Parts: sequence; structure tokens; C-alpha cells
Amino acid sequence: MAKQDNQEQKSDLSAAEVQDRIWELAKEIDICMFVTWDGEYNRARPLSARVHRDENAIYFLVNDDSPKNEQLAEYPKVTMAWTDSGRYKFVTVSGHAEVSNDRDKIAKLWERTDEAWWDSAQDPDIRLITVTPDEGELWDSPGRIIATAKMALAAVTGAKPDFGDNAKVDL
Repeated sequence: MAKQDNQEQKSDLSAAEVQDRIWELAKEIDICMFVTWDGEYNRARPLSARVHRDENAIYFLVNDDSPKNEQLAEYPKVTMAWTDSGRYKFVTVSGHAEVSNDRDKIAKLWERTDEAWWDSAQDPDIRLITVTPDEGELWDSPGRIIATAKMALAAVTGAKPDFGDNAKVDL
């Protein structure tokens, strides 16, 4: 069973199953809120994640002059949050981030949608953020209709609703 840090977490899944589901949902949902620390506040912004479990890495293409790059140089710990609110599926992953100018990796990760921000993978202003995950947490409900029905039943019976799996694991 997945690691249970508090009583709110509930899952019958093994740690390996939770890990699998976290990686799967992060890849499937794609856009995450990428959260850094600037020394005073947490700063979040949406970024497209290139999830590569086989490399134990999550990659992001960013501009060279982004404030987040300076934040990461001083405070490399980040949190990423993926949300599929239509299906009540949520994932967070925390880890260590590094900014690089790895031109080969940038070229390998390049997608057609990146042309909205840059002309090509050869644009000298592109940088690569590589996140090595430390831990992740999963909230995986059976979906909006079932969750709504469970909330209504809980309101009538006074019991707490069961929204599905919630577990935290090391990645």
C-alpha cells in the first residue's frame, strides 16, 4: 500500500500502482502549474510537461530570460500540479529542477506546438528545465457524476464521502 502520511489519505493501491498512475496522469494531462519559490512567495505558471518516466525526468522548454530560471538557480525545489477537473483527477509531483542549454535534448523534445513561442528548436533563446522527481501525490476519483452522487449521499447520511484513491509516494 502507498505511504500514508495522514488520515486523509486513502488508497488500496500499492506504492508501485500509485507511482504508475501518477506518471500516467501527468503525461496524459500535459499542462501543469509549475511552482517555484522566489525567496518570498511561491510563483506558479502553466507549462507543457514532457513526461519521460523511463528517464525519471519531466522536461519543460522555456525562454532564456524567464524569471523562473533565476528562481531555480537559487531555489531548485519545485512542485508541479496537474488537474483534470472534468474527471476529478489530480496529481502533484515535487522534485529538483535544473536549467540547461542542452541543444540536443531541446531538439529531441521539440513539438510542433512549440512554434507558438519559437520559430524552431534552433532558437537560441530556448532553455531546458529538467525536473528529477522526489515524490508525488495522487487524487484519483471515479469521476464527476459519481463524486457528486457520493457528496449528496454524504450530505444526507452525515458520512464522509469516498472520492477514490489518495496516496503519496516516493518517485
